[in-house]
Amino acid sequence: MKKTLVGALALVSLLLPLQASAEAVKPSPEALLHQMGRASQDLSYEMSYIWVKKNSIDTLRYRHALENGQSYAHLLFLSGPPQEVIQRGDEVSYFEPGLDPFTIKSNKMVAPILPLMKANINKLAQFYDFIAMGRAREAGVACDVIRVAPKDGNRYSYLLWIDQATHLVMRADLLDRDGDLLEQFRVVSFAVNPKVAEMLSKLDQVKLPAMVQLPQQPQKKLQWTVNWLPSGFTLIAGNRHRLLLTERAVESRMYSDGLFSFSVYVSDADNFVGRGQLVRQGRRTLTTRVDGNKEITVVGDIPPETARQIAENVTFDKIKPEVTPTSK
Repeated sequence: MKKTLVGALALVSLLLPLQASAEAVKPSPEALLHQMGRASQDLSYEMSYIWVKKNSIDTLRYRHALENGQSYAHLLFLSGPPQEVIQRGDEVSYFEPGLDPFTIKSNKMVAPILPLMKANINKLAQFYDFIAMGRAREAGVACDVIRVAPKDGNRYSYLLWIDQATHLVMRADLLDRDGDLLEQFRVVSFAVNPKVAEMLSKLDQVKLPAMVQLPQQPQKKLQWTVNWLPSGFTLIAGNRHRLLLTERAVESRMYSDGLFSFSVYVSDADNFVGRGQLVRQGRRTLTTRVDGNKEITVVGDIPPETARQIAENVTFDKIKPEVTPTSK
């Protein structure tokens, strides 16, 4: 009995260093996110998934490949009206019901695809904490669960399930500041296969819709300033245009932190403006306020309190009146 006990203790003492060594080499949450980003952009794979919103569920199939240094991707809506998006290098073509197909110059699809798949993890690390939440099973595979939580309370967070073998995302829950679910990305089936690259590379032989040439907007300084932004949000676009139906002049600026984005719109106020209007539907928030004769609207993927604070911190530049020379 004594020999058996001594042998068992010796075995445990040998296993403990091995277990400690295995835990020591386990990748950090940040390293896992880097692996996820590389896998999403480098592997040849296809996945079928559902995108669950508050009032709708979309079923989609996404194929991706990197062939000879060029990215190819194809997104197909499997339910509802026929709809698809094709990416070939820096060209993205859209096929939607009720619209003529068109192509724009871009390296990103504007579509229901998880933004973290192409995010700059090093930049996000300045404004988000990456927290290991253990392991779980999703889409039939073992996954590491990571929480991407903002360092402040001014934006949403993600809970991610990352496949331990391929490092592809199997599930992503978008959560509000109270931890309530806003949207969910959930893979039903997937495959990593070099044949996907063979299939998508044939897009080079496909004649895609003509490239849309966006008109050049005159670069004029907008006479207003956003005096408060959540940390990490930077200006990525700004312009002045007229609404198609009403010819109403609108000025806008778009901001992003690499994961979420929002826009600020400024126009002349009218009698139809709802003062202090605040609406949230899923991830999207819209808030409007009136300052004098100006209407300020903030729309984007941010919490209502954040949108309201941004709108309240828009100020207008003082324009010096023109001096009419007097005759002597």
